[in-house]
Amino acid sequence: MAAFDTHAPLLPEILSLHGKWKRNKPALVCGTEKISWAAFDRRTNQLANVLIKADISRGAMVGIVMSNGTAMVETIVGVMKSGACSVPINLSVSDEALMAMLEDAGVAALVATKDQKDRLQPYLEAHPGTLVLVVGENYESFRDGGDTATPSVEISGDDPLNVIYSSGTTGMPKGILHDHQGRRDWAYDLTVALRYHGGARTLFTIGLYSNISWVGMLCTLLSGGTMFIHEKFDAEAALKTIEAEKITNFAMVPIQYQRLLEVKGQEKYDLSSIEAVMSCGSPLHADLKAALFKRLGPKAVIELFGLTEGLITTLDPEEADGRMSSVGKPLLGTDIKIIGDDDREVPPGQSGEIVGVGRTMMPMYLKRPDATAEATWTDETGRGWFRTGDVGQLDEEGYLYIVDRKKDMILSGGQNIYPQDIEAVLITHPDINDVAVIGVPSETWGETPLAVVVPEAGITLDAAEVTAWANERLGKQQRIVGAVFRNALPRNANGKILKRDLRDIYGDKNYG
Repeated sequence: MAAFDTHAPLLPEILSLHGKWKRNKPALVCGTEKISWAAFDRRTNQLANVLIKADISRGAMVGIVMSNGTAMVETIVGVMKSGACSVPINLSVSDEALMAMLEDAGVAALVATKDQKDRLQPYLEAHPGTLVLVVGENYESFRDGGDTATPSVEISGDDPLNVIYSSGTTGMPKGILHDHQGRRDWAYDLTVALRYHGGARTLFTIGLYSNISWVGMLCTLLSGGTMFIHEKFDAEAALKTIEAEKITNFAMVPIQYQRLLEVKGQEKYDLSSIEAVMSCGSPLHADLKAALFKRLGPKAVIELFGLTEGLITTLDPEEADGRMSSVGKPLLGTDIKIIGDDDREVPPGQSGEIVGVGRTMMPMYLKRPDATAEATWTDETGRGWFRTGDVGQLDEEGYLYIVDRKKDMILSGGQNIYPQDIEAVLITHPDINDVAVIGVPSETWGETPLAVVVPEAGITLDAAEVTAWANERLGKQQRIVGAVFRNALPRNANGKILKRDLRDIYGDKNYG
């Protein structure tokens, strides 16, 4: 007896079906360019087929070093359809960090926009066989040489779909690997939590290399909505687009929401089309959250706490009253616990490390079994949970509150900044003996890095000169706000720097 085909389609198949059933509906809008779902399906099929013909398919890594635009979305989806794995790079990292990420991933192909082309030269000199496509030069002709038919490649759920790097490091970066099944399930669960649907009209103002943008991108693509792409964030341009295009959804970090509300005359823009927006990347402080509810509507703002590794909680707007400092509850199908220093679960109201498990989690860090093992907490049944490194607590009703970060990561403007990366640069200064970098308050960025420096004996350093020297060598988003000087850094008996003590000393000042 024949059985019905009940397989669960992965994202490439779902997007091809949109090309069939939503063919005349716009999939992408960028400036004056508007691409229908039929054209988007055709273009991404073409790119996938020429990649396959060039032996860029299952198991291959494709570096994406691109500014926002329709070509970047096409590239991400075309690579996905080919069975290869995309590696989108944060454009703000230093050239050294870019090289380290491409080397770590072992990319066999690179797609870049013209403004990023020159940055690829060190990698290409070391890997002359790399396939390179540059938007504005050979990308379009390369893409258009491919067959428009659905690529004939078998993709399984555990095939890698993308790698997103956790930091712009000057040492060994850490690649967060997502597979096809996990990304599909991640998109389904977030589509429900963030209230996307087929009529979604989503605005993008953050680089499409960011996992924040991937939230809106995959939710919109999954639901068959329309993506409106801005090359970069401009508060007034965003307001104009929301009004003119009847935008329903977008994702931003708190500083961007603050900028929207600070636009002179912003109250004249009609924002009534907005249905649900996400805030993430850093805490959405209660006053700003209340102002957004007032401006966008009582059911519009959803705060999200999450990591690129996959653990996510959301605070539904209907439940925000009286819980403005909470980040809500885990996604449907996800579970979280709070564990103490002894790795045992703690009761509500007690702080500890947040751990989580669920189908949206990454399977592993790329080529880093040590990091994967370090990030695993095993419960009494033998089930592995992801250790976030963040400290939180649950109230009696199960709402999560973020207390502190167990690790010393700094969240600045929605970007993860790792102090050790900055310290590795500063310690190379000939007159610096010891250094620690901490996050200090900033009205603009939420947090910003401050260097606490111990000069070499007998040396007097100038704070402005040290700051300028460091910032010339750091990625844009790693730059320090300043430097302060001490005779020694506080350490425990094991020699570990007590950064909490430093934050207590220097964290009571706002650094703008």
